[in-house]
Amino acid sequence: MTEADLEVHHSAESAAGALRADVREGLTAAQKWLPAKWFYDARGSELFEAITALPEYYPTRAEREILRREAGEIARLTAAHTLVELGSGSSEKTRLLLDALTEHGTLESFVPLDVSASALAEATTAIAADYPKLEVRGVVGDFTQHLDLLPGEQPRVVAFLGGTIGNFLPAERAKFLSSVREVLAPGEWLLLGTDLVKDPATLERAYDDAAGVTADFNRNVLRVINAQLGADFDPDAFAHESHWDAEAEWVEMRLRAREAVTVRIPGADLEVPFAAGEYIRTEISAKFRRARAEAELAAAGFELDHWWTDGEERFGLSLARSIG
Repeated sequence: MTEADLEVHHSAESAAGALRADVREGLTAAQKWLPAKWFYDARGSELFEAITALPEYYPTRAEREILRREAGEIARLTAAHTLVELGSGSSEKTRLLLDALTEHGTLESFVPLDVSASALAEATTAIAADYPKLEVRGVVGDFTQHLDLLPGEQPRVVAFLGGTIGNFLPAERAKFLSSVREVLAPGEWLLLGTDLVKDPATLERAYDDAAGVTADFNRNVLRVINAQLGADFDPDAFAHESHWDAEAEWVEMRLRAREAVTVRIPGADLEVPFAAGEYIRTEISAKFRRARAEAELAAAGFELDHWWTDGEERFGLSLARSIG
């Protein structure tokens, strides 16, 4: 498969327009913010892959442990003809599901959706080569906008892994889960990865590693704005921070100005002043308890069928059925 085989619903032009709108809204707010999705250009994707291998970053290992143990059961329960993966990236963990569903004998197609055409083209090429009997149809799109364009024969299982659901604010999360339910027929499936509430020290280390990889990843959003909108951010002028908000039960990543500075962003027609010590919130990563995950799924029209955790109960994987 080549990049030309991908279904493209999110062009470079539309991505630039979305970035411009987010920068204008987020950097003119009283408390400045930027959406986490803008970390992920080619460099950002590489940095995140490096983060997943760090000793402090447990979620990827914990989720992989669950999938290794339960992929066969997931294949048996869903008997899926189509596996859809949202925000697929490298699709590495999804190979555990592909193997199990292929062995079960029901899987006909794999539909990964990702905003990065280059990352998706690489992943789909590799998977098509390794699973020659499988139809692989990559979709370049934003999973908050393009779910209704997903192909695939029923029954489908939609996999949203890695704890990415935690990057949404609660109202955004409710809207997203409802939008997934709207594109599924009754009886189809959502496989959802959720990082779990745990001691603050473990959480903060996971988002502020000793090697500084997460700090580099966090600053990458500024490089993306420089590259796409002609801004003059100096990434080193902003310090990386992670903060556990016990009341909201989420980790915040922030970029804090080391000194007063004004940043020019010609592509968004903005000049943005920062006071010394002022910060941009670049990511939230909500952590869950089973009751919260089950309640939010139910509110969106899903019934929790199975709940699994890793051996240390650091990460939860939900298999939920859409109900009519």
